[in-house]
Amino acid sequence: MDEEDDFKPGDPIVQIGKEDLDPLSVHELDKRIALLKAEITRTEAHKAGKSSHLSAADALFKKS
Repeated sequence: MDEEDDFKPGDPIVQIGKEDLDPLSVHELDKRIALLKAEITRTEAHKAGKSSHLSAADALFKKS
């Protein structure tokens, strides 16, 4: 199964994966990598917040 199968055809992540990188300079590629890493960091932080919220909810409603 392709990773792309997890996303809808119009999703931005699919478009990013299809972009031609050949015309980009090394500097432009470095900028792109930095932006993508920043987005990964932002997404991981959001996931961590959701995980801690879920853990708190689980603890609150845990059956004894």
